[in-house]
Amino acid sequence: MNFDISAYETLVFDCDGVVLHSNSVKTQAFYQAVLPYGKAAAESMVDYHLANGGVSRYKKFAYFFEYILPELALRCSGPGLDVLLKTYAEEVRQGLLSCDIVSGLAQLRKKTINARWLIVSGGDQEELRNVFSQRGLEGLFDGGIFGSPHTKDEILSRELANGNILKPALFLGDSKYDYQAASGAGLDFVFLSGWSEVADWQRWVTHNKINVQEAINDFVRI
Repeated sequence: MNFDISAYETLVFDCDGVVLHSNSVKTQAFYQAVLPYGKAAAESMVDYHLANGGVSRYKKFAYFFEYILPELALRCSGPGLDVLLKTYAEEVRQGLLSCDIVSGLAQLRKKTINARWLIVSGGDQEELRNVFSQRGLEGLFDGGIFGSPHTKDEILSRELANGNILKPALFLGDSKYDYQAASGAGLDFVFLSGWSEVADWQRWVTHNKINVQEAINDFVRI
């Protein structure tokens, strides 16, 4: 990487797989929530989730009912959307409170003391704010902690418009959607590979000429 991260006015962080080691938490939660419909349905849900990292749970469960269930032609009945969301949220909350926090976060905050920090995640906004408060992380993110039901595109557009995100700005993410959202908003982007669930990330970043680091701690050593 050939740029100075301390030169950015704003740093935007995804949460899962970037700040928290929680990608596997979300994957397991989708599996468990949908399992009452059977193993095939749960596996199909996980496949869709992994192929669409960074997208909110609301859109993913809507896709499940609209496309996955009809495609499987299941004859059994199961829980509705509200129950799936509740089951998923309970699984996720426990996982987010116990999963690892990325190393180097406090050191990077000192290195970028003049930058504004934001979380822009596909996770539920109130859930994220509660978890970050309980884990003592919210004070690092002076620009705010944002999530669904708004999409990352909507959040970035809104926060740019109201002056909360100042350019030059850098988005640190671990999914293809993170890259698309950052590019659409005119933010620089770095892909963090260490905890990512993007299966073909090496080929993808090479093809798109995307800057890559393994984790946040790498910026501390630059």
